[in-house]
Amino acid sequence: MNSDALTEPSVEQLEALVQRRLRGPVRNLRLLVGDQGLILQGQSSTYYAKQLAQHTAMEITGLAILANEIEVR
Repeated sequence: MNSDALTEPSVEQLEALVQRRLRGPVRNLRLLVGDQGLILQGQSSTYYAKQLAQHTAMEITGLAILANEIEVR
């Protein structure tokens, strides 16, 4: 059995998965993973996209969101 198939995804893989699900409304998305949960960073043009990113990240990772630092511009 290949043990690589059982490894957890990297932060970069999680960021890419969230971006694919969002289809682009958040730029420069970063997920900072800690023991207690996630911190989201990036830029968005709408508050809806910011909230969608938060919901998507929680859904994919199963972790709590400690802070959503995505800037709306």
